[in-house]
Amino acid sequence: MSLKPFRGLLPIALVVLAGCSTVLMSPSGDVALQQRNLIINALVLMLIIIVPVIALTLFFAWRYRASAKATYAPEWDHSVMLELLIWSAPLLIIIALGALTWVSTHKLDPYRSLDRLSAGRPIPAEVKPLVVDVVTLDWKWLFIYPEQGIATVNEMAAPVDRPIEFKITSSTMMNSFFVPALAGQIYAMPGMETQLHAVMNKQGQFEGFSANYSGAGFSYMRFAFHSLSADAFDQWVAQARQSGDKLDRESYNALAKPSTNDPVRHYASVAPGLYEAILNLCTDPQRQCVSDMMHMGEMRQSGKSGDEHRMDAPGAAQ
Repeated sequence: MSLKPFRGLLPIALVVLAGCSTVLMSPSGDVALQQRNLIINALVLMLIIIVPVIALTLFFAWRYRASAKATYAPEWDHSVMLELLIWSAPLLIIIALGALTWVSTHKLDPYRSLDRLSAGRPIPAEVKPLVVDVVTLDWKWLFIYPEQGIATVNEMAAPVDRPIEFKITSSTMMNSFFVPALAGQIYAMPGMETQLHAVMNKQGQFEGFSANYSGAGFSYMRFAFHSLSADAFDQWVAQARQSGDKLDRESYNALAKPSTNDPVRHYASVAPGLYEAILNLCTDPQRQCVSDMMHMGEMRQSGKSGDEHRMDAPGAAQ
């Protein structure tokens, strides 16, 4: 079969491949870097057995082809040495892969606090993680900074070489938070909180998006992640505070309505307890918080009366 008709497609294929992003193979965050190394190490271990098998398959197909004068031994059926080679090599690979993934799975647990900024650089004792509350909406992203008292829509920023502690939830449906240059994806679910600990080691602008289909506006769920110096981050926070807008329950409920292609928005202040209300699905004053319903259930199981429940409820003593 002649390949001449396909030669014209080669330049097109090269152009298409040149446009592929390699962010997963060249990340800017230490957690993503360790995840990349895990992928490479696992691939190399598997290739140790795959490459010889493919090479031997091709060799035997050629060596024992119909026209070859190979030794014919129809009575041969067993070789201890060959059996040892066939079974010991895959067994050793499986043991090595199991040990590697066991250690890495625990070390890269997204709920586990970081113990380093990068290889050979432990976290200084005085450095505290930047807490960011992430809420997936239909179809946009809300980021709340409790320490700074601000919130943003479809844009977030963090100082370089400072650990970030993400607390992630969703407003209505299951979604997924993913910044490939920073760390692996983590799911967001309504009424539940997931966590992610990560750090960015390079300054620059990166892209984050949803990695879980969530309806008609899913394709528009993208946001800019700015990795900044400490001074530049302070300036970014100051700029957000100049917006003058306040994110309270009323403005949040308006924001949570489904929409697509939402512009970047900054909020100069955030109502106290808003993230907890979102997490407990009670930003609407008419709805009871999930945490309250769970507490009432626990009280009923323990046999306490309604009055005792109210006394034990959070904040009742005040």
